[in-house]
Amino acid sequence: MLSKRIIPCLDVRAGKLTKGINFQGNIDIGDPVEAARAYYEQGADEIVFYDITASAEGRAIMIDVVKRVAETIFIPFSVGGGIRTVEDMRQVILAGAEKISVNTEAVKNPTLIADGARAFGSQCIVLGMDVKKINANPQVPSGYEMVIHGGRTATGIDALRWAKEAERLGAGEICLNSIDADGTRDGYEIDLTALISIQVRIPVIASGGAGKPEHLLDVLTRGKADAALIASMVHYRTYSIAEIKGFLHERGVKTRMYW
Repeated sequence: MLSKRIIPCLDVRAGKLTKGINFQGNIDIGDPVEAARAYYEQGADEIVFYDITASAEGRAIMIDVVKRVAETIFIPFSVGGGIRTVEDMRQVILAGAEKISVNTEAVKNPTLIADGARAFGSQCIVLGMDVKKINANPQVPSGYEMVIHGGRTATGIDALRWAKEAERLGAGEICLNSIDADGTRDGYEIDLTALISIQVRIPVIASGGAGKPEHLLDVLTRGKADAALIASMVHYRTYSIAEIKGFLHERGVKTRMYW
């Protein structure tokens, strides 16, 4: 059995660590560099960094902040936000990232996934999916719709169909974020996570809604996720990563232990 990964998420706006609920009402809560260092020291398996307004503002990612985070940690580091070209990917990798997360631009230009996979390998390309539950219809038969521009723009694209297409194009991993659950701390969207995890062959990271260790246990078992993204529960120091991993270990979920 492969170890399940616990991955803190750094949402960054104007160089500051920020957090909101359902992609709205964000408040600044600290320094992303300090947070990355703390989570690395606590035993995080990876760090995810999102420049959350880059796509909506039509600008490049904040490379200087990416570099400063990369200099402080020695675990896999995934970066997304405002990445539109293979050259953008190259600059982020040169800044210290191991993985590139593409979301809005990949929906608008799916060949970006294939081009990135050819240039750097599928293992470097993470498909970010921001998904909202709607009433199922012929265009969105799964009842889960892709939303882009940081949750601002509905696409009419079925999330399951898009996940399969991105895998075909060469994505090596999916980070699946439920907008409905994001920041609520009421638990992950289990049905969505299981739907995608069962239908694709690449790893799926569950995102959105973690509030207590039981939520991670649920999404890693019933939801079939390969990894769980966490934010509020560690940003606000409600739990440490060591406590979360200890809880999972006691209940038979294998994680990488560093102590």
